[in-house]
Amino acid sequence: MNAIHPEGRPARSRPLAGPILSLLALAAMLAACTPPQLPTDGSRPEARRAASLGPSATREAAAAATHAAATGEAAAVGTEARAADAGARVTASDAERDAADLADAGPIARVAAEDGGLVPVTLMLDWVPNTNHTGIFVAQARGYFEAAGLDLEIVQPGEVYADQAVAGGAADFGISYQEALTLARSMDLPLVSVAAIVQHNSSAFASRAELGARSAADYTGLRYGSFGTPFELPTLAALMDCAGALPEAIDSVESVNAGLSDPLALLSEDRIDLAWIFQGWQGIQAEREGIALDLLPLEAQRDCIPDYYTPILMTREQTIDERPELVAALVGAVSRGYRFAIERPLEAAELLLEAAPELDRGLVIDSQTWLSPRYQADASRWGEQRLDVWDAYGDWMAAQGIMPAPIDARSAFSNAFLPGEGG
Repeated sequence: MNAIHPEGRPARSRPLAGPILSLLALAAMLAACTPPQLPTDGSRPEARRAASLGPSATREAAAAATHAAATGEAAAVGTEARAADAGARVTASDAERDAADLADAGPIARVAAEDGGLVPVTLMLDWVPNTNHTGIFVAQARGYFEAAGLDLEIVQPGEVYADQAVAGGAADFGISYQEALTLARSMDLPLVSVAAIVQHNSSAFASRAELGARSAADYTGLRYGSFGTPFELPTLAALMDCAGALPEAIDSVESVNAGLSDPLALLSEDRIDLAWIFQGWQGIQAEREGIALDLLPLEAQRDCIPDYYTPILMTREQTIDERPELVAALVGAVSRGYRFAIERPLEAAELLLEAAPELDRGLVIDSQTWLSPRYQADASRWGEQRLDVWDAYGDWMAAQGIMPAPIDARSAFSNAFLPGEGG
């Protein structure tokens, strides 16, 4: 059994998968000065994105598609009806829609290639397309990137992760998480967050409802499905400790290597008892599929675990230093996409579905409705990041032994490229 100590460290060594492997690979890659190369097949970005959605699509997307075919989306009748008018408006006239929106958008940061054409730029996602990424796909569909002088290619991670690709220069921008970027900077990897995609942590620990785990103190002896990152077990141990669990109870939690498997499938099949999920995607998927879960949202546990930004839009220091106009153009276009998604969630959901038609339509609509008001939440503008959030979580990571010392949080993020005035 792989258990966890009260202080959050693994009771014995175990292989780490996923993002931590990408960071270790990245450190080795940078030491050797050999930037990773994105897989290419000589085709246009659209073909490459479609290819990445094929064999590499996750079990979650496949499960959603299977469920849709089996049930006819009976549970989504209400959301489908709410989206009908929005869908009609979205498809009515792309040219009129884009022209009107661009006219209303005001000044926009713009770059231009030497020949006056569009500047090619690559953005790597953290996972398959989902509502965390809606603003990016909205910006692409509505011409915001082109208006900013950019020819954007959106790619998905495969053998190369976004953190690795961006730090090594194989991708210009990427989607990551504050915890991953903080650890990367503790390894002297030059990543910088330029926008918070969601203003507050919307993740949660989810346990099977029949287990009756109403608080983290009830996680005694449960099987936790781990992605293999160094953040999970310290977080789980801290939550249990804050809830009053004894050290032996914390140590009794079994860490099961789930890798990138669908946690909802593992929970439903009784292969694990506990998983860490995003409420706005897997939480809603569980509701739609009738999977009964007890959730412990981290947003409600800030007295125990500091709030942090997840996901984030990142680039590297060299890009900021040498091509600040590119960063301003990209961030400005993405910001417009998320502002659209905040103001018009159903239309934004339709645009995400146009870009990723393999997704479950009802899930996307429900998720978008839930997530859109949370993109900006109480911030003065979309993407805004605060020093106290970066400081507090970095200090917590160091205190848990995840990294040897706190990082310089001021260097880890920037609001300088966000359009508008911050609060």
